[in-house]
Amino acid sequence: MCSSISSRSFAILRFKLCSKMLLIATILMWISGYLIADEPSWRVGSATSEMLADDSMVIGGGIGPAFVQGQEGKLQATATFIQGDLSLCIVSIDVLMMHRDTMDRAAHAIANACNLPLDNIMINASHTHHAPSTVTVHGYVRDEQFCDRTVDAILIASKKAKSIAEQAEVCQGFFRLGQEATVGQNSRQLLKDGRIYWIGPRDDFVRPTDPFDVDLPVIAFRSASGILQGALFNHSTHCIGTRTGKRSPGFYGLAAQELADEHHVPIAFLSGAAGSTHNLNLSCDEMIIRMKDAFNRALEQATPMASANLAAIRREFPFAVRTFDEKTEDDKVAEYCRKYAPASADPIIQVFRECRRELKVEQGKNRRMWLQVVQIGDVYLVGVPAEFFTVLGLEIKRRSPHRNTFICGLSNDYVGYLPSREAFKNGGYQTWVGLHSFSEIGTGEMVVDECVNMLKELP
Repeated sequence: MCSSISSRSFAILRFKLCSKMLLIATILMWISGYLIADEPSWRVGSATSEMLADDSMVIGGGIGPAFVQGQEGKLQATATFIQGDLSLCIVSIDVLMMHRDTMDRAAHAIANACNLPLDNIMINASHTHHAPSTVTVHGYVRDEQFCDRTVDAILIASKKAKSIAEQAEVCQGFFRLGQEATVGQNSRQLLKDGRIYWIGPRDDFVRPTDPFDVDLPVIAFRSASGILQGALFNHSTHCIGTRTGKRSPGFYGLAAQELADEHHVPIAFLSGAAGSTHNLNLSCDEMIIRMKDAFNRALEQATPMASANLAAIRREFPFAVRTFDEKTEDDKVAEYCRKYAPASADPIIQVFRECRRELKVEQGKNRRMWLQVVQIGDVYLVGVPAEFFTVLGLEIKRRSPHRNTFICGLSNDYVGYLPSREAFKNGGYQTWVGLHSFSEIGTGEMVVDECVNMLKELP
């Protein structure tokens, strides 16, 4: 009996000892792995280059041509170059958007000058409605000189950023998912007559028809000595709003430039899935204050990334130009404008007629757009070349296999608005046929599916 008890006690003691040793070994392995994962392993450079403009240049963002006198802030390209096992170049530009021919020209120039594959380059337009026109989209054409200056600025900023990165201290990525829930709101409001709001009086609102995305992710890069070497932030509202009514990078761009002055390093804004969201109430000054506050709070609370992995995929995706009935489309525009914007109805109606005339011969034709996914440590960016509806951006986030996934609309290309199927049923300006909205119904959902598939290919 005693012998049996002694044997059992010894077995229990041995089991406990082995368990403790295994636990200690596991903890040591976890600590070691954590330290290795957190070991700084990137070199990062950030730089800007200005696109000069003048009062003779037509401003993009309206239905007809507009001109302004003077400028506030700078219109610039801001490049962030990240060197690790591979290199990435992320560029934000203070323009409305850019067609693929100019975007491709800029991307290929970066690829050649910086020895990068095209996959590893993302160019994102801020969607400011206050810069010279870089697209032909409504009742005016793009300014070719300003397009050329934008391409040049993209390349200059990228080369500067790469040069800075090569000389920079080794650094580490930090991340914080901040929030700004007050600057924008869903602007596709249901009106009492069943239409969807675009312009005109705002006293007939019933309810919003789409969601608003409050996410404000901040990615920051700090050296071992604590120096900020660059930062990116993302948010999803139309970039409309100036302080003085002059040429301007808009409230996002002005906020980014003031933050850059405050932190002594370029700060890049990446526009999100903002096709269905606008500011309807706040002044430009108030929006800038709120954006800066949200950025600074997130930056202060940002924590080291666990991953130092960099990866990117860029892929062409086919889509079709929408087929349409001319009378049906003409009636949609005319009925809305004559009721809600009677003073300017005739010229607006004519602009849409001219746009549809240009699209008539393109109906049903196949085109291709760029889609892109980029990993920066713990964060995954999805580049979509459109004014992407917020509900579609949220669906990508929901279905992504990666927790920190964010949408960068108007990246690498421009294919107009991409509304959801439900939005097409509701109607409204973003769904009317024109050079601003010409993809076949359902293209937005197909883009969601493909982006999710691409995200699954990244580690």
